[in-house]
Amino acid sequence: MNYLIKLFKILIITLIIALMCKYCFAEVFTNNQIANAIYKAEGGSKTNHPYGILVKYKHTTPRQACLNTIAHARRDFNEGDFISFLGSRYCPVGASNDPQGLNKNWIKNVKYFLNK
Repeated sequence: MNYLIKLFKILIITLIIALMCKYCFAEVFTNNQIANAIYKAEGGSKTNHPYGILVKYKHTTPRQACLNTIAHARRDFNEGDFISFLGSRYCPVGASNDPQGLNKNWIKNVKYFLNK
């Protein structure tokens, strides 16, 4: 019986950790790790728009613009999946600048590179 109680406790702890990872995705990765994943998902060195940044800024780099967006999203984020929340702002599905509908792949691709 003692064995079953210990096994049950381990199962509960594992479940809690799994739920924390699912619902606190933002805490698992740093802003730099997320920016690196976005860079790769947006085409890396092969694209004309690093980090998916379409505008040229006078006083910041595309990476810094990406990091600024991530930091701002963290301030506004409440709960759930942070990468999905970020994607809804960074690369929204149905955006006018996405005529081929590729934005729908952004969240999946960023998560792929985060976990690689």
